[in-house]
Amino acid sequence: MLANYEVSQAEKKFIGWHLLFAVIAVAIGSLFGPLQALEHAGLDLYPYLQPLFASYYQGLTLHGVLNALVFTTFFITGFLTLTTIYGLKRPLRYPKLNAVGFWMMVVGLVVTAIPTLLDQASVLYTFYPPMKAHWSFYLGLTLVVVGSWIEGWGFYFTYYAWRKENPGVRTPLTTFGGLITMVMWQFATLGVATEILTMLLPWSLGLIEGTDPQLARTYFWFTGHPLVYFWLLPAYVSWYGMLPKQAGGKLFSDSLARFAFWLFLLLSVPLGFHHQYVDPGVPAGWKFLHAVLTYSVFLPSMLTAFTVIASLEYAGRKRGGKGLLGWIRALPWADPVVSAQLLAGILFFFGGIGGITNASYNVNLVVHNTAWVPGHFHLTVASAVTLSFMGISYWLVPYLTGKKLGVSNKVANIQVWTWFVGMVIFSNAMHVVGLLGAPRRTPLGLAPYIPEEWSGHLLRVGIGGTIMFVGMYMYVYIVAKTAWAKNYEPVEIEVPLADSIHDPQETPDWLDKWVPWLIGTVALLLIAYGPQLFDQISNIALNAPGGKVW
Repeated sequence: MLANYEVSQAEKKFIGWHLLFAVIAVAIGSLFGPLQALEHAGLDLYPYLQPLFASYYQGLTLHGVLNALVFTTFFITGFLTLTTIYGLKRPLRYPKLNAVGFWMMVVGLVVTAIPTLLDQASVLYTFYPPMKAHWSFYLGLTLVVVGSWIEGWGFYFTYYAWRKENPGVRTPLTTFGGLITMVMWQFATLGVATEILTMLLPWSLGLIEGTDPQLARTYFWFTGHPLVYFWLLPAYVSWYGMLPKQAGGKLFSDSLARFAFWLFLLLSVPLGFHHQYVDPGVPAGWKFLHAVLTYSVFLPSMLTAFTVIASLEYAGRKRGGKGLLGWIRALPWADPVVSAQLLAGILFFFGGIGGITNASYNVNLVVHNTAWVPGHFHLTVASAVTLSFMGISYWLVPYLTGKKLGVSNKVANIQVWTWFVGMVIFSNAMHVVGLLGAPRRTPLGLAPYIPEEWSGHLLRVGIGGTIMFVGMYMYVYIVAKTAWAKNYEPVEIEVPLADSIHDPQETPDWLDKWVPWLIGTVALLLIAYGPQLFDQISNIALNAPGGKVW
């Protein structure tokens, strides 16, 4: 195990600023979740909120942008700042560079939020043209992305300095996973950055007259699906590198963990066309190729499932678990840090099954653009990711503040289970009503054509969404009470880095080499996207003038 590293108070404060903006974003964004869910159940509250909030689509945009983009990006960059400096046992090489990246993200958040709150950018988080937002919406998103890039560069410089001093030493696993996350993110966001800088921003400023919606969708989904892995990989950093210790055991295999992270880097970006199965501008052959690549990313997911479950079984049996499944009961379910991540993994199991369904061409034609899809991705970003981040927060906030968690473990566990139960009800109802043909991105409660067979499931959507809302604000309350407590019990917490059953130094050298994997990633991207992007750009037609449809 690595020797303890004393993170300075300035570094803790810097990480804490990330978490502050993350929690503020999710607190605001989550206000709109129950509004969408209750609208589906037939209770439309938006008329009572005017003129403060104009429409269902403004709320849906705020919910998606603040929760799926802003909350995740701020939390992830803050968490990975800690895994970098603590794992490498050294401060950031250029802390001012990371500070520039962070404050650029903050400025981008404000610049994006203003037009969205003013109902000048109700284009949803996919912001498909020819729907046209105010130019500041696109500029703000660009600043958030570039700011996250800059923070990633700060991690790379820090790692490079460490590597020069430690040749041949295996990179600490949590640092390794965090670095791969940021490298993948920089590859992935090339798509949306190109879309905004070459098309959407000039278009919204009046510099060009129109857009090419097909090319814009291709750019977006170049980023849109790997965005899921930008969310997931930091959760995996915790599942691999911290949860085994928190559960009372060790990591089953350092080698399998590293191999899985490399495969995620290699395979998570070149598969965006499976989101475009119904796009006539993408040839069938390219859709088939991306379908195959989508299935291939199931391999590192299964490696993760195997390794994490094996690590948990090791912990459970060390804690006295007997029999085939007795180790599950022996895990520390009373600890909200552990239970949040265990429940996140259970929900993500079903999300993974749904992902295979979405990748299957014929079945996708049935569920495409139905309520099934938001039911599916709520099992990823709102379950595997958000629930894991909640669990991480329950040790991370006390670590950063030196204050004991503001509530008892029992109360925090009630929060975790509240969110879990709400998600089970909500996501199941969305999946079922989607299979019955209910469209997504639609205020179903206002539609006069709702079939009777949808009604009970839409009611469950409202019930589940409301329970999740309660769970979310319990989380916000617990974090706020911990961070701002004046009369508090001081506590000393160490970062819970798990040992591996086998010494990480025994991990094969090729699993700690960057160049071959980066070359492979670039090559696969060029194969999977190069010819089709060349064709679409060569035949670009900027003939969609755009407009405000809300």
